[in-house]
Amino acid sequence: MNAHTPAPTPVRRPISLVLASPRGFCAGVDRAIQIVERAVEKFGAPVYVRHEIVHNRHVVDRLKALGAVFIEELSEAPDDRPVVFSAHGVPKSVPAEAKSRQMIYLDATCPLVSKVHVEAQKHYDAGREIVLIGHAGHPEVIGTMGQLPEGSVTLIEDIKDAAAWEPKDAANVAFLTQTTLSVDDTADMVALLRERFPGIAAPHKEDICYATTNRQDAVKHLAEQAELVLVVGSKNSSNSVRLMEVGLKAGASDAHLIDDANGLDWSWFEGVSRVGLTAGASAPEDLVQGVIDAISARFDTTVEELVEARETITFKLPRLLTA
Repeated sequence: MNAHTPAPTPVRRPISLVLASPRGFCAGVDRAIQIVERAVEKFGAPVYVRHEIVHNRHVVDRLKALGAVFIEELSEAPDDRPVVFSAHGVPKSVPAEAKSRQMIYLDATCPLVSKVHVEAQKHYDAGREIVLIGHAGHPEVIGTMGQLPEGSVTLIEDIKDAAAWEPKDAANVAFLTQTTLSVDDTADMVALLRERFPGIAAPHKEDICYATTNRQDAVKHLAEQAELVLVVGSKNSSNSVRLMEVGLKAGASDAHLIDDANGLDWSWFEGVSRVGLTAGASAPEDLVQGVIDAISARFDTTVEELVEARETITFKLPRLLTA
């Protein structure tokens, strides 16, 4: 080869990239983000948001740049600026405090979480002892338990808790669940509760939301086809963490949760020919595209889509923002 002959281009190894559909934003997340954006447009900055509006660092950072100020407690917000409650829901004491301070407030609680709040109140009014299947400390669990007087709801986190729970009156009990749990793990706990308490009052429709169920079903099928499953989402996002766990349980040799393309570790790809890619319900699609671009830059990539379901649900915005 003489000095003028160009070096041969290295041949890039082929990889199949299978995209789960549906993935990413659900209707509740989309609505919550729009509420913050519209509130900033209508009232100007700053608009205060109690707790991260959704559990995704990129979303939070973008909204901060628009003029949202994220706080953990209402006491951190001034009386004269609007405040938005996050998609996860809040205890009843929070809107009560906002009202007493005559604040403008917008509730971005996902309507499917609000449904669980309504169920909790109905069971309480009927005098039932209530168990909530969920994760301690998660804002959705805090919000649901905070709908009722302290001590009215017992939290069950795993099968051991479900086996150990002893109500005062076994004939008058009810269960609720967090909306973002593992469908399969929850089914095991519900089955045990039904076995122990045959008359236990259950939700009219599963509390685990359609988006969580659809994304978990899609990742199960991904795991059957791909050796490596990648989930785009933040580590504090319950539904994103569950997707990674479901992928591993469903047969993927390896699964990782990444914030964005910067989280990729190329050693994961050694010996891998098919990669599955999905995103949690609070992860924007541009982050998924960033991962596709990074993989495509390194490998000869074919992209295919695995469609599990079509989602057409949308939720209305509060009247205050549409009037």
